[in-house]
Order: sequence, then structure tokens, then C-alpha cells
Amino acid sequence: MEYNNILNPVVRDMKPSGIRKFFSIAEEMDDVISLSVGEPDFKTPWHVREAGINSLRSGKTRYTANAGFKKLREETSNYMQRRFNLEYSVSQVMISVGGSEAIDLCIRSVISPGDEVIIPEPCFVCYEPITRMSGGVPVLLKTKMENNFKITPEELREKVTEKTKLLILPYPNNPTGAVMRREDLEKIAPIIKENNIMVLSDEIYAELTYGGVRHVSIAEIDGMYDCTVIVGGFSKAYSMTGWRLGFACGPEPIISQMIKVHQYAIMCAPTTAQYAGIEAMQNGDEDIIEMRSQYDMRRRFIVNAFNSIGLDCFEPEGAFYIFPSIKRSGLTSEEFCERLIYSKKVAVVPGTAFGESGEGYIRVSYCYSIEHIKEAVSRIKDFLDELGV
Repeated sequence: MEYNNILNPVVRDMKPSGIRKFFSIAEEMDDVISLSVGEPDFKTPWHVREAGINSLRSGKTRYTANAGFKKLREETSNYMQRRFNLEYSVSQVMISVGGSEAIDLCIRSVISPGDEVIIPEPCFVCYEPITRMSGGVPVLLKTKMENNFKITPEELREKVTEKTKLLILPYPNNPTGAVMRREDLEKIAPIIKENNIMVLSDEIYAELTYGGVRHVSIAEIDGMYDCTVIVGGFSKAYSMTGWRLGFACGPEPIISQMIKVHQYAIMCAPTTAQYAGIEAMQNGDEDIIEMRSQYDMRRRFIVNAFNSIGLDCFEPEGAFYIFPSIKRSGLTSEEFCERLIYSKKVAVVPGTAFGESGEGYIRVSYCYSIEHIKEAVSRIKDFLDELGV
């Protein structure tokens, strides 16, 4: 059988995730120090795990409503008001299988063949493939280190056409750690409004911003609430990656269509995870504060460490990644990462895994212990010394 004629060409020609490539290499080697995966090293808080366990003990193992438990949607609504000053009714909230599913649902619900989607780069790996699978046209907006990897009004206006339907707003950003503050969002909001563009605001790292300034969603900016779908989740804020639980909040006409797609593709998010999510939303604010404090300490340590070994590093204001430049090594991002893992057994991710504009950079996660980070930096220094840079 000729499978090439059977497979969807969009899927067939799609590149595998560059993040998983180096994670897989690391899995097959001994004594590897990995700074490659964005997974918190904290365990899910015990009271959250206990809520999930108790739901199983009580035999609560049936399907939930497609949109998720009403109680969890109510708590999500309360959380958004309490943490980010945004009010959503229960009908404006849906529970998804991780934030990634909510991103997929939003793009598929909004984009028709030929519609253009503006995607800032570097960025998380899923936006462009999902856009293509939906028949949309990705329009890549390359952010720059000299602008702190933020979207400028001039760059955004240059990318807008009469076919523009959706802007992806991935802040706090993976992989750069960049944050769009209120004043940055206020500069781009008029362009979005005057061109009738929807916004998919991926705020999975909203709880992980530093410097004492809280995260501001673009939905808070005047006139943006009705044209913004916010995607959030439990993985990063509550260290619940394996529970696969996320949510979306936005205009009811959009959320209702997302639920419809979710209904046919997934049915509902895991029941046990939803019970745990209710507990996290109700009683997890202190857990967030503690974990964020630890990440902030690691952030400051790792930025100083990389700068001290000669890899210029933009200081991130959010998430748990740094994005140091490796241009002085003379290697491409891919070459740097491959040679580093095989010679020094340190796993990091090439910047090109997050778009071509990531060339010359690597993504390094600091959701690991200080001891883990120290050893990795020491090995990277040895690698640079051997390169003679």
C-alpha cells in the first residue's frame, strides 16, 4: 500500500517537535543533566493529590459534562476574578485536556481555510501546525531580543491584512520568558480593535511573573474583553502536568463552539483531575506563591550563571525559561545542542524548535534544583572552553 497517497499531506509534512527530540536523546543516555523540559520539579501539592485520591475512593469515576464540572467552572470563574480582575460567567468557561487542547479548540473554532493567523516567534511549538491543519495561513511575526522579545505596534501593523482573523498572544512567553506588561498591551490593542481581529491569549504561565508586578491579560485592556479567548491551566501554576487539565475563558459564542468540537473529539477532561482542580482553585493560592518564589530564586541564579560564562542572556520576566544567545560559539542552535548532549551530557533545546527566528539561541529551563543547574552550567562552561570561545 502506498501510504504517502493516503496520509493527509499537511500532517505528513509536519516536523516532529524539536523539544521532544532532545528529551528522547536524554532518556536513552546515562548521567544526563537535562534542562530541556518545561515540567516543574515540584510534586503536585498534597491537598490537591488527596482530593483526586478521595474522588477515586468515593467511586466518582463517571463522565462529567462536556464543558466540565459546573463546580470547577465556577471555581475557575472565581479564580479569574480573584487573581486577574476578570469576570466570566460559567457559560463563558470550559475545561479542557490541558491548555494545549484549548488552543487547538480555539483555532479550529475560529479559523476557516485561507484565514491568516499572526504568530509571534519564538513561541511554543503547537500554534503553527494547528493553524495549518485548520486550513489557516500562519503569518510569522519575528520578535527581537533588542525589544525584549515583545510585539511592537509597528511590527504588528505590518503583518495585518484584510485576511487576518486571529492573533496568537503567547505571554508570558515560552521559550524567551518575555512578558507583555499593561503599557505594551495598550499600544497594540487599537490595532487589534480597528481590524476586527480575535485574540487567542495563551496565559498558561500567568502565575509565573516576577518583579512584584502581577500579570495583566489583554482582556483587561479597554475594548479587548469581547474579542479575547484566554487559555490557562493547572500544569504550571499548580505543578499538575500529568493531570492534563486546562481551561478557556472568553465570549460565550466562541466558547460554545469550542465545547462542540471538544464534545466530538474528547468528550470531557479526566474526572479525577477535575476534582483535584476544584481543590487547587479553592485552596492553592499559597502553593502558587511558594513555587513562584523558588522559581524567582532560580531565575536570578541561572541568568547570572550564563552571563558569567559568556552566553549573553536576556533577563526573563515570566515563565521558567531563559533564552541565551550562543552565536559566539559559531555553531547553529541544532549543532550546539547535539554536540553538547553527546560530549557533556547536558540537554537543552535549540532555539529553532520554536521557529526559525530562534536561530542563534537555546532554550534552558530552570524548573530544576539549584544543584542540578550548577552542574549543568559547569559542564556547559567546559564545553565552551573546549570550543575556544
